[in-house]
Amino acid sequence: MIYILAALLPPVGLLVNGQPISAIINLVMIVPCILLGLIFPLMFLVPSAHAVIAVHMKRTDRRQREVLEAIQRSGGVPPRDWRP
Repeated sequence: MIYILAALLPPVGLLVNGQPISAIINLVMIVPCILLGLIFPLMFLVPSAHAVIAVHMKRTDRRQREVLEAIQRSGGVPPRDWRP
């Protein structure tokens, strides 16, 4: 759901995801992209793409942090007979 919000309303999606600095950068980025979008229509997608990529990176970092904390809590070494 956060990806849809980031694609349709990029600054709001970034704020909801907890990235206020990226939201400000995205808001500043929207103005030139709208102006240049009149000449190059692909420029309309740049703020949305930035927001979706930033949300994805933040969620990936959170997931990796959770896995790292789980490994540290368990002792860090798998049992001898463990196989993936």
